[in-house]
Amino acid sequence: MAATSTPLTLPVLPLDDEVVLPGMVVPLDLSDAEVRAAVEAAQAAARDGGDGGGKPKVLLVPRVDGTYAGTGVLGTVEQVGRLSDGDPGALIRGRGRVRIGAGTTGPGAALWIEGIAVDETAPDPLPGSVTELIKEYKALATDWLKKRGAWQVVDRVQQIDDVSTLADNSGYSPFLTTAQKVALLETTDPVARLKLATEQLREHLAEQDVAESIAKDVQEGVDKQQREFLLRRQLDAVRKELREINGEGDDDESADYRTRVENADLPEKVREAALKEVDKLERSSDQSPEGSWIRTWLDTVLELPWNERTEDEYDIRGAQAVLDAEHSGLEDVKERITEYLAVRKRRSDRGLGVVGGRRGGAVLALVGPPGVGKTSLGESVAHAMGRKFVRVALGGVRDEAEIRGHRRTYVGALPGRIVRAIKEAGSMNPVVLLDEIDKVGSDFRGDPAAALLEVLDPAQNHTFRDHYLEVELDLSDVVFLATANVLEAIPEALLDRMELVRLDGYTEDEKVVIARDHLLPRQLERAGLEPGEVTLEDDALRKLAGEYTREAGVRNLERAIARLLRKVAAEHELGERELPFTLGAEHLRKLIGRPHHVPESAQDPAERRTAVPGVATGLAVTGAGGDVLYVEASLADPETGGSGLTLTGQLGDVMKESAQIALSFLRSRGAELELPVADLKDRGVHIHFPAGAVPKDGPSAGITMTTALASLLSGRLVRTDVAMTGEVSLTGRVLPIGGLKQKLLAAHRAGLTTVVIPKRNEPDLDDVPAEILDKLEVHPVTDVRQVLEIALAPAEVLVPAAAA
Repeated sequence: MAATSTPLTLPVLPLDDEVVLPGMVVPLDLSDAEVRAAVEAAQAAARDGGDGGGKPKVLLVPRVDGTYAGTGVLGTVEQVGRLSDGDPGALIRGRGRVRIGAGTTGPGAALWIEGIAVDETAPDPLPGSVTELIKEYKALATDWLKKRGAWQVVDRVQQIDDVSTLADNSGYSPFLTTAQKVALLETTDPVARLKLATEQLREHLAEQDVAESIAKDVQEGVDKQQREFLLRRQLDAVRKELREINGEGDDDESADYRTRVENADLPEKVREAALKEVDKLERSSDQSPEGSWIRTWLDTVLELPWNERTEDEYDIRGAQAVLDAEHSGLEDVKERITEYLAVRKRRSDRGLGVVGGRRGGAVLALVGPPGVGKTSLGESVAHAMGRKFVRVALGGVRDEAEIRGHRRTYVGALPGRIVRAIKEAGSMNPVVLLDEIDKVGSDFRGDPAAALLEVLDPAQNHTFRDHYLEVELDLSDVVFLATANVLEAIPEALLDRMELVRLDGYTEDEKVVIARDHLLPRQLERAGLEPGEVTLEDDALRKLAGEYTREAGVRNLERAIARLLRKVAAEHELGERELPFTLGAEHLRKLIGRPHHVPESAQDPAERRTAVPGVATGLAVTGAGGDVLYVEASLADPETGGSGLTLTGQLGDVMKESAQIALSFLRSRGAELELPVADLKDRGVHIHFPAGAVPKDGPSAGITMTTALASLLSGRLVRTDVAMTGEVSLTGRVLPIGGLKQKLLAAHRAGLTTVVIPKRNEPDLDDVPAEILDKLEVHPVTDVRQVLEIALAPAEVLVPAAAA
């Protein structure tokens, strides 16, 4: 460790925000009064011999914010003369550290201090760790000096072997702050001082590497921009030369856009908006991002078919023939399209094509179960009308901007799907199919269904504004066909703007016709078979539709036909079957296995669900069309079971309330029906709906639950061939329900022959195909008593009640 000795009395030379370390030689300006007073006092003391002779000595003390450091440096005045700028100055060399003591008196105007010289002798010999520290410092200093090109200083640093001198050499480093230099000055131990100097130099080099890396990246970016700028200039020059060679003049890009806008067939307001954007393009620089946005917008506007329209085919009979040829059934839609064309023809003949700024478009909502042909019907409508067809898939769309477009301020902005559909069609009056409109969702990005309100409103879609275009687009001549599976999923305000057309599924006869005329030819081609090589008889198609693929549509029927044809093609390639081949109902089981949907009427009486009291057959409507719904009821044992009503089968609130109403009616009116209602009061009632994984709701199972409970209490079976639907009231009235056509189709598919419906639904039978009504015995009723008379088996076939 360093030891202190040698008391000294020296004039103070203060250094404001500057530090001199031992070994440093610095010039000081004598025009400063304090510096001049200290130097003159030192010279006077030297002349008087007060310091033992030799060069004048001063005490160099850092002064930071008016506060003196606790350690100074003994300095000798090497020379007094003039600095490079002509001002008087003195050259002073730092000799060693001095610990500052108390003030004292001395000659001249300077402040005199008593101090003690610090002994800074390093240990001898040096430990290995100190030697490694010296090597590290020299390496770091050499690295820093080489970056600055100070090669001569490198040699001088390499020649220093003294630890104290090497550490104090960092006082010349310009990157050190005053505080860092003061820390070096006040560290009297040479080894500790060298460690501190090494750490400071290491941190500076790390910061310098980061700064150089950033500067390099910035420079590379600048160079890239400069190269891009020069290349674009060269490209513009090449284009200019090519235009001159081709005789196209020297118009620039903005002038080209102006010419295109002026020559385009645009509505007046759109032309004005486009010319304003061209003016902005001419004022913007080539490097401005706004120029790219404007060019993209102008390209979109110029590509839209503002005044392009296809001529409608006014051959009404021809259009009707096209619809009949491409789709079997679906009479409601076909009639609506025929009516639309007839009205369009009459308006055109009388010069009423545009009334009040609006043209004669149409907005239809096709609602029905999957597979009934809603999507393919759109293309047939366009074909029949002679219009272009565009399909817009809305399933899963959650962003409002998908409909109305993005604002142009966003990077990558695009017009909405409606504008893109018009652009794709190439005309202003296409048939636009909005597929799966009931699957549109909403979240924090907006509600696409709300954005569709303006699009599908005939009263305002002639002035539709897309957020990207920001000009009016006339959609009043477009025929919009929206498809949906579930009517309740469409927002009420949106549904109010569309004309509703229900597609309730196909009858078995219609499925046979569709399969024979449409599905079979298509699947023959896909299976690589000629039309005459495989023939499916009608009985095979009927069995496929009735027992293999019970559904409202024909998708699974087409898959079954494809599977049959693949089997036949494979057997032919294996040499197991000769072609041509006629496929009948007897071949189905061998080719594609057993039937999956055997009607209840075809089962053994003992195996039917209604073979025990307490089970009734109901009818329901699902997203896949009509379906048969069974209701099971049971009574708990009076000794082990509790009381009250238990409901299972994943039922909704409305259906639970219907069960409560059915139970309350039987408790209050059961005596009139000669039922043992005491069992309902003393024993728990359990009503279950099978297929428990499927959610169920609605009031139309009311009479079915009532019948199941009445069958349970009376011990009378529910007739196997009877199905029923209707809401029940507390007084036993049978109230109307919805979806009657789909329910009757489902009853027919299930092999049922008798259906009980509410009397007030009798007018809905007009919508049911005549061939279905001919095969069903429909009983309109107004009271539950009538339902029980029809549904329950006669009293002479009583079985022991389940309650017993």
